Amino acid sequence: MAQERSLRISQVGLRGIVGNGLTAAHVLDFASAFSTFLEPGGKIVVGRDPRTSSIMMREGVIAGLLAGGHDVIDLGIVSTPIIQHSIRRLDACGGISIGASHNAAEWNALKFFGPRGTYLSTGEAGELLDIYHLKKFAMAEWRGIGHLHADPDATERYLDELAQVFDIPKLARYSVLVDCTNGTSAPILSRMNERFGTRFILINEPLEGRDFAHEPSTTRKMVALQLAPLMQHVGADAGFLFDIDSDRVAFATERGQAISEEMVLVLLADDFLERGPGKLVITNVSTTALLEEIAARHGGQIVRVPVGRQSAIDALASYRPEQVAVAGEGTGAVMMPQFRFVYDGIASMLAILSMMDRRGQSLSAILDGYTTYSILKGKIPLETHRIPEMLLEIEERFPDGVRNTVDGLRIDWPGRWVHVRVSQTEPLVRVICEQRGGPPRTLFDQVMDLVRSYGV
Repeated sequence: MAQERSLRISQVGLRGIVGNGLTAAHVLDFASAFSTFLEPGGKIVVGRDPRTSSIMMREGVIAGLLAGGHDVIDLGIVSTPIIQHSIRRLDACGGISIGASHNAAEWNALKFFGPRGTYLSTGEAGELLDIYHLKKFAMAEWRGIGHLHADPDATERYLDELAQVFDIPKLARYSVLVDCTNGTSAPILSRMNERFGTRFILINEPLEGRDFAHEPSTTRKMVALQLAPLMQHVGADAGFLFDIDSDRVAFATERGQAISEEMVLVLLADDFLERGPGKLVITNVSTTALLEEIAARHGGQIVRVPVGRQSAIDALASYRPEQVAVAGEGTGAVMMPQFRFVYDGIASMLAILSMMDRRGQSLSAILDGYTTYSILKGKIPLETHRIPEMLLEIEERFPDGVRNTVDGLRIDWPGRWVHVRVSQTEPLVRVICEQRGGPPRTLFDQVMDLVRSYGV
């Protein structure tokens, strides 16, 4: 049971506690499966986060890809969005990000991208997983083994693309406090300060492989502990906190108020629906209902899909890019059409600062214009085989709501809802409950107690 809980192999990819669950053999086999899955002979981009175990995993990934006859372009320690941008820029057939994002230092993961630089679709991820389990890998003969290359300009070219969308020097008027969580946002923002004259004040800046300054989760709780108390002290106009691979972000206002991570997508949906041609916002069933109010203001529509990045990619494939205003999750991970739908926390930060600049308002003033919604989030370890029984009991306990079973169980009532689902990245059940106005504490506690009663 201990190993099962420390290793997750699914359509999301490979994720686990290194040594206890995730081993070099898993890494090599998944890299070989990805090499087999992609078109023969194409270039593959690889990058990693600063975790100590990422060095070991890099060796296994590169070995598996080279053995399959692919040339590998190693970007070194970079953010996941830089890897995705580089796949398109270098005309690669795919890419792998080595890093476990919001998980603790003992965890690591492999994330896979196709030739467009986006996450694999559900069908593609399923095919990759089948190849991995069958272990029928296509290997090149000795004369066909791939070559390893480096690309030292990846960060500069990424900044070039950001500068095409955002007036970065203009945003230098803002003093911005940034908690880098010892991750990949630090070198990017440091270089942005040098190149564009921006005023990002970086804390927890040194890259760290073992002892992160704090848990690398982009949540309101973490912002309240680490970032918000410093805001007024340094006189910052806004504050942002990143996870390790910089695809998620959370924030605090100039008043030192920690804001729910749900509000990143809300702010950008409001901005992009107002200004752009797209009128669709793609999100999942666990994200705040405030989005429906925002969409109604602008004649837009919310498209809700199951939780998971494959589901978002599947949904995006159903629409023309110009139809979509923005897509994302309530975790602080947002995709913009300008960057062909890459989850990018740094782009999200620049978009929020640009919104402040266009409207001539402080961050707190913008937020004051929204209806108050209160969301509670919990997680409980639970054996997978007890999930159906548990969901059935929840249905029976709350028969008066509207059921949605697209992903676990969501029950809606006027002005409030609760969602219970199995995590795709960790061995636990997530409970999310939201209400217009004050926190839905009674409903949340009732559901948490019911889930907890099923034991570990």
